[in-house]
Amino acid sequence: GCARIRGDTLGIVGLGRIGSAVALRAKGFGFNVIFYDPYLPDGIEKSLGLTRVYTLQDLLFQSDCVSLHCTLNEHNHHLINEFTIKQMRPGAFLVNTARGGLVDDEALATALKQGRIRAAALDVHENEPYNVFQGVLKDAPNILCTPHAAFYSEASASELREMAATEIRRAIVGNIPECLRNCVNKEYFMRAPSAAAGYTEGRNRRHT
Repeated sequence: GCARIRGDTLGIVGLGRIGSAVALRAKGFGFNVIFYDPYLPDGIEKSLGLTRVYTLQDLLFQSDCVSLHCTLNEHNHHLINEFTIKQMRPGAFLVNTARGGLVDDEALATALKQGRIRAAALDVHENEPYNVFQGVLKDAPNILCTPHAAFYSEASASELREMAATEIRRAIVGNIPECLRNCVNKEYFMRAPSAAAGYTEGRNRRHT
């Protein structure tokens, strides 16, 4: 049957831009929202009206639904595995729209078949493109899989094109801000004479 979400606890792993957006929307539906993010400074929870927990174990133990919004690195590969699933509340829900490698599919399939996890929704998978009819999750009940496309709408597709064009133009004229996180070789770009000249000219125009 359906579960009532008002009053339930949503646990968010990774309170970045997307995790924060999910948290604020979830509060509107009546969720009690907690989060775990060891990289954020103390006090962020007060500004957003959320409850912070300081270990993943605490989040899993308290959450009726766990939603993953963290990056994937060498420290959290298969963050959700046989051991951590046993720390979750029996009958909890799992949502992963972050990175497929965060979840051990075999452990998840077993937990779904045993009813340890009530249901799971996955938009990302460790190996993509993913064929749910051939993977270990093919016989698992109560699972929703989408092909890394949960973001999609006509408006979002248009916005992606506009953002890409804007970033290309900024790179061509040299207007690369210091805080541009997606520029992986900013140091090399700034050493290029034409780019550096354009960047300096762009900064001068902004400050005059």
